[in-house]
Amino acid sequence: MNQTDLIAAVAERAGLTKADAGKAVEALVGTITETLKAGDEIRIAGFGTFGISERGERQGRNPQTGAPITISASKAAKFTAGKGVKDALNGG
Repeated sequence: MNQTDLIAAVAERAGLTKADAGKAVEALVGTITETLKAGDEIRIAGFGTFGISERGERQGRNPQTGAPITISASKAAKFTAGKGVKDALNGG
């Protein structure tokens, strides 16, 4: 499912126009992104938690030359599914 499909599904399920559903989806994604950027996490009961995973600096290898390189530290978004999602995926 891509963003267009998601907007269409939200519009149908919520009885909204696709334009309104598109604004809602964009607002949700923007809010999640801004919250994570600020260093906070988002908990949605029954769905899951959006948080930040920090990766430390580490050594790697250039795949073309085999030369060692240093991979700098970075942050990545992570999602941990809540009980409701886990149960739905496992037939509960």
